[in-house]
Amino acid sequence: MLEVNIHKLKLKNPVMTASGTFGYGEEFADFIDIDRLGGIIVKGTTGSHREGNPYPRMAETPSGMLNAVGLQNVGVDAFCENIYPRIRNFGTNVIVNVSGSSIDEYCETAEKMNALDDIPAIELNISCPNVKKGGMGFGTSPEMAEQVVKAVRKVYDKTLIVKLTPNVTSIVDIAKAAEAAGADSVSLINTLLGMAVDVERRKPVLSTITGGLSGAAVKPVAVRMVWQVSKAVGIPVIGLGGISSAEDALEFIMAGATAIQIGTANFIDPQITIKVIDGIADYMNRHGIKDINDIRGII
Repeated sequence: MLEVNIHKLKLKNPVMTASGTFGYGEEFADFIDIDRLGGIIVKGTTGSHREGNPYPRMAETPSGMLNAVGLQNVGVDAFCENIYPRIRNFGTNVIVNVSGSSIDEYCETAEKMNALDDIPAIELNISCPNVKKGGMGFGTSPEMAEQVVKAVRKVYDKTLIVKLTPNVTSIVDIAKAAEAAGADSVSLINTLLGMAVDVERRKPVLSTITGGLSGAAVKPVAVRMVWQVSKAVGIPVIGLGGISSAEDALEFIMAGATAIQIGTANFIDPQITIKVIDGIADYMNRHGIKDINDIRGII
């Protein structure tokens, strides 16, 4: 059995897609059967339209990639009016990643998502810079994390997943704060802060100088953090960071993740999610495992 539960959210299998790497799902419909996935998490949605950062804003690095896209999106109202009607009938869980630069913006977007019948959950991206705190990420202190999660919890009554940044001293403290404030689940990790330099041009590769590192290079850090957090909280943990095979996904599950998300690997192989689902099922058959939940957190 591949079914898992994230609070009230029932997933037919533990494989989901990571926000910002799968568009709105439609972009991959020619490559895979979307309905086979445990869920899709659509790109970050904010209170208003954003163009994102200037180019160049993506760069390949050894065993990974840097991105500084900057939450380019159409805004919550355009999402509700134009995109939601097109994706609401997917036969899988459609989850919206909610981002913002202020607590009010988070709450406004979450409240509008709460009214959409076929969006059963949101993923709150608390890695965003808090404009009132000089650009410090909401998720970099337990106090700020608790404030934003508690505020969103008051206006959102469906499954609330909180996405954690790894760019902190103790991710366990942030996870505990999110749980105490009412999170139903936490997902980790978001990208690690990185940088690359073009030595011929003697300039940073990205227009923003620094960006988020993802891909295989971050996987050992992500597995370690998932293991630590899963031992410290009582809510489901969703693991992500460098997953590109069934074996990678199983590492996260054995470290304590209830479900996983695949991100950067979607750019390399648009069918990777289905291959991972089939690979997990094959592993379970070969090892006589009847229920995926039986191997969760065995490390």
